[in-house]
Amino acid sequence: MTKPLMGTKVTPSQVTVVRLATGIAAAVAFALGPSSWLGLPWWDVGAGLFILSMVLDRGDGDYARLSGQTSAAGHKFDLIADAVCNAVIFVGLGIGLRGGEWGMLAIPMGILAGASVTFILWLVMRMESLAGARSAELGSFMGFDPDDAILAVPILVFLGYQEPLLVAATIGAPGFALLFAVQWGIKYRARRRAMAEGGKQEG
Repeated sequence: MTKPLMGTKVTPSQVTVVRLATGIAAAVAFALGPSSWLGLPWWDVGAGLFILSMVLDRGDGDYARLSGQTSAAGHKFDLIADAVCNAVIFVGLGIGLRGGEWGMLAIPMGILAGASVTFILWLVMRMESLAGARSAELGSFMGFDPDDAILAVPILVFLGYQEPLLVAATIGAPGFALLFAVQWGIKYRARRRAMAEGGKQEG
């Protein structure tokens, strides 16, 4: 997808903006829930938009590297876009399921999952400020890419498993947030020890 953009005036950050817009649009579609648009369920519209958003998320980074336009600001913007898209999608899911088995409780469930995702991405930015870019990725130390988990969102929605997805996100997202908090604490303490030892050696 990046090849057609090479040599154009399109910037990686502009691709990220489109990624952000499609992610938010997907969340809005999820919030409309069981209703339909031109005979197409809003659930399916949202799932399709979210897949497009994820493709763009992969594409902006690849495009930045291939075009030599990588930057710290662009990377941070990409992380913020990830946080927003991955958070609001669960909020939209909860709103869309308010008429289902969980009733109005589905809304705070979606908010909890979304808030946990936001907290995770905030920790990622904090960890990268301490140890450099990519240092906070789960795949770097567990062989697991969180993007693999978020990919399950549109797939499960297409299959009609919205409510099990919401339950799993309500439990799993806070769990991952706790995992990241522990990892951040370990890295932060290690950083403080290294700085303290460096100060002693200079003294």
